[in-house]
Amino acid sequence: MRIAGIICEYNPFHNGHAHQLAVLREAGYAPVCVMSGDYVQRGEPAVIPAAARAEAAVRCGAALVLELPPSYALRSAEGFADGGVELLDRLGCAEALCFGSESGDAEALLATAQTLLSPELVPLLKQELAGGASFPAARQRALERLGAPGAALLERPNSILAVEYCKALLRRGSAMRPLVLHRAGDYHGGSAADAPSASFLRGQADWAGYMPEAARAVQAAAPRYRLAAGERAMLARLRAMGEDEFAALPFGSEGLWQKVMHACRTEASLEGILAAAKSKRYPRTRLMRMLLCGFLGLTEQQLAEPAPYVRVLALDTDGRAILRAAQGGLSLLHAGERAQDCAFAETERRCRALYGLFRENGPAEPVPKSRVYVQRD
Repeated sequence: MRIAGIICEYNPFHNGHAHQLAVLREAGYAPVCVMSGDYVQRGEPAVIPAAARAEAAVRCGAALVLELPPSYALRSAEGFADGGVELLDRLGCAEALCFGSESGDAEALLATAQTLLSPELVPLLKQELAGGASFPAARQRALERLGAPGAALLERPNSILAVEYCKALLRRGSAMRPLVLHRAGDYHGGSAADAPSASFLRGQADWAGYMPEAARAVQAAAPRYRLAAGERAMLARLRAMGEDEFAALPFGSEGLWQKVMHACRTEASLEGILAAAKSKRYPRTRLMRMLLCGFLGLTEQQLAEPAPYVRVLALDTDGRAILRAAQGGLSLLHAGERAQDCAFAETERRCRALYGLFRENGPAEPVPKSRVYVQRD
């Protein structure tokens, strides 16, 4: 069986995701998804519980869905990509990593990734940052100064993440090869046949026209979770944090944690905190990840630690065979299975319990997790 890995969030699962799975199935691959669980990389709770998103994926072609733990999902784009590649490498049976890009050019993506990993980039990047440029702009200019042929790739969102996947593959010497799909469609609207971004869908009241029927039924029945529903709980926790806790937060270098701490103690809303702490140099998503990590009690050290296990969220008959073929470098637990007591397991339990506070129009209770098995005809 040929196996291709996908690093994803499916927040929510839509037609574009189903298309990627269908392309892989038609090419003879069994897709293994490493999917963000209760929290996503932009620094927010996932809009639908992980079990429902995983079931939607398997009903639409995924063979196996593993959970990307909170301490991996809330890393920077670079860390998110690297963490997903790490887990797939530890699973030990995927021969390709599949992802989308506006260019669809694997060679250009790899060349750009190689340049970003070169030591010559570092001094140029520091010069651009010192001049007051934001990190994305500074990186773009540094690449252009090196004459990187793929510098323009970093102007489009999917290609930015695609380059990070390529960087992770190169840095880790992964056996997986990049399998790049052209990312077509309208990101911000259009017809139901298009594949808009998940961020566009989250802003819509009705998702039905943008989802395959199998995913629609599963996700429509699931409760929804929003950042706004848990805002007061987050504000209470952030205002009560001590200076040492703020100093231990990830993404708080160059004194940013002090600026965020002051904003948390003086502002009465998350938007107020973001407005008070923002600057041209730091994107909003970085600040949101800091705030969510503060609420969840995740430190910079915890985000850097390798996961001792990951959870199996959903699978089909191919997924069962993949688990049997896994080479043992990754410890796997089924979704509802209790992990042995350790710091990682305690963090996981805390994050899962707090996720319930973001539920819209329902009881703020922990979300139970159970493995989903889909029998193929």
